[in-house]
Amino acid sequence: MAKDSMVRKAGKVEKSEKAGKAGGSATTARMSEKAYRKELDRLSVELVKLQEWVVATGAKVCVLLEGRDGAGKDGTIKAIMQRVNSRVFRVVALPAPTEREKSQMFMQRYVPHLPAGGEIILFDRSWYNRAGVERVMGFCTEEQAIQFLRDIPLVEQAIQSSGMILVKYWLEISPEEQTRRLESRIKDARKVWKLSPMDVESYRRWYDYSRARDEMIAATDTEHSPWYVVHADDKKRARLNLISHLLSLIPYEEVKRSEVRLPARRKDKDYVEPEYAYRFVPEAY
Repeated sequence: MAKDSMVRKAGKVEKSEKAGKAGGSATTARMSEKAYRKELDRLSVELVKLQEWVVATGAKVCVLLEGRDGAGKDGTIKAIMQRVNSRVFRVVALPAPTEREKSQMFMQRYVPHLPAGGEIILFDRSWYNRAGVERVMGFCTEEQAIQFLRDIPLVEQAIQSSGMILVKYWLEISPEEQTRRLESRIKDARKVWKLSPMDVESYRRWYDYSRARDEMIAATDTEHSPWYVVHADDKKRARLNLISHLLSLIPYEEVKRSEVRLPARRKDKDYVEPEYAYRFVPEAY
């Protein structure tokens, strides 16, 4: 996977004839903002249809977004969330575990965040932290990481047996694109908060993360719970490709809604605007 582009589905590995490196996109030209917005608006309509179907049927959908630092997970989640109901689509991004959580069974802190009926949960990093950052940075032992890789396919099979739809994405970028994005965070005051000491260290350990990724996918890319890899050098295309693919995996249908008409406002001649010194926000623009 480090040299050739791989498309992984249902435990099989296929070489892509169009793409180059693992992080490279099959298309070199960047997508225009106009074309991106037009297509994202179309896909957002479909996400709303999915949302209404999930609520109507009580379906449970869990989506894991994993990938290298700077691969675009946050931007992808924002693209998904821009037009949907945040009470149905919910984002879970857990902080570092507390001392109490460290003493628990590893999956214990994640289970309460799994979706109930009528919910779609987007995990911004997930239990696969154990196979990635925790393993590479030494936050868990090698034995714990290996045990996780051995156990998690069975756990995911149990999750799916409960009727949950589970989808796993890995966003992959090239080393050159990661360099460009992390350097842009250093130079941009709007993004500098995104650059943590962990990001800097992960940049240094590119190949350690590559090995961890390869072992993780080899062990957990199963028939019942495959990994889907997204070329993410072009952020716009990556977001659209992921959303389009997610919609294709879920057998949702459009839920018919009754026509909504606004009623006439009631007239109330007795109402008088109060003479009150409201604290209006200054009109600076």
